[in-house]
Amino acid sequence: MSRPVYLDYNATTPLDPEVIDAMRPFMETEFGNPSSSHWHGIAPRRAVEAAREQVAALVRCRPDEIIFTSGGTESNNHAIKGTVRAMRAKGNHIITSAVEHPAVLEVCRFLETEGVETTYVPVDDRGRVRVTDVGRAIRPKTVLISIMHANNETGSVQPIAEIGELANAHGIVFHTDAAQSAGKMETDVDALGVSLLSLAGHKMYAPKGIGALFVRRGLGLPPLCHGAGQESGRRAGTENVVQIVGLGKACEIAVRDADADRVRMRLLRDRLHDQIFEAVGHVRLNGHPDLRLPNTLSLSFCGLEANRILEEIGLEVSASAGAACHSDTVTLSHVLTAMQIPETWAKGTIRFSVGKMTTETQIDQVVSVVVDAVTQLRQG
Repeated sequence: MSRPVYLDYNATTPLDPEVIDAMRPFMETEFGNPSSSHWHGIAPRRAVEAAREQVAALVRCRPDEIIFTSGGTESNNHAIKGTVRAMRAKGNHIITSAVEHPAVLEVCRFLETEGVETTYVPVDDRGRVRVTDVGRAIRPKTVLISIMHANNETGSVQPIAEIGELANAHGIVFHTDAAQSAGKMETDVDALGVSLLSLAGHKMYAPKGIGALFVRRGLGLPPLCHGAGQESGRRAGTENVVQIVGLGKACEIAVRDADADRVRMRLLRDRLHDQIFEAVGHVRLNGHPDLRLPNTLSLSFCGLEANRILEEIGLEVSASAGAACHSDTVTLSHVLTAMQIPETWAKGTIRFSVGKMTTETQIDQVVSVVVDAVTQLRQG
């Protein structure tokens, strides 16, 4: 049996063949510790610094402003916890949004047990934060604003540059989780006005277990973990050379190919959207129709349950549900809840996310499978 068509690129991506090729020498021959002063440490050390330059080129910062981490979750933890601990003398208030990834929301909830106060600003019915709400939430003791660049479920892009202007005008540290947006849209840290930006390798065709954090010069974050002082004393632990090289190569590819990939993914996403809307009724698009990631399509099928749709299509299509429906309960995602999507719609939400390996033939195949499944479930 053939493998299902993979349309869950927002969950994780396959490794780009060029990334695998770049990593291979550091799995086979160049195994040295980059902190070693002898010959075997030279190539790994140079590779780490070359990767730092590649990541910096993607977000348009200085290489020394990049810290390598184990992924987006660690980057978010370091950014938020580090800022709060560094700014204790100023205040103890954080602003974030109701639709953040758990790697931000759960950090804030943990810090609340230590006396930190958090304001969770709402979003509109398209999943976007209002800049005015962020402005009203600012207090004299606000030390950090953390708003994601683009939402992982709906793809809605937040007004980061406008929030950045607001944060900078008030002297507040501004962090954005760019795990979903990096490689799919511009992530220029100066244009966005951010002091901190998180990246996750496995969202952009690099391995799982590697990420990066941009920390603007002059922002002194304490290390999240302590040890021998790698990463210029900012992140202890022997560098994960193989995966750092993979992340660097993925960023280089993104700089080279992002414009063409963006156009192609948008065409595929819209092809999927248009054909499904033409074939079945009572379908709703979640998220902003224009200010949205080029690869992301969140659809709600009125009156159906997401898990039943996925059961019907699962042997032929891999996608994600926006709700978990059980015999007597429905658990909606916090994103759909924050957007106030009516339950009769929200419980039938499926997220399709295309990638650079997706083809038109696959899209047409998915349309056929999804339309048949929805039609059968409604008739049944």
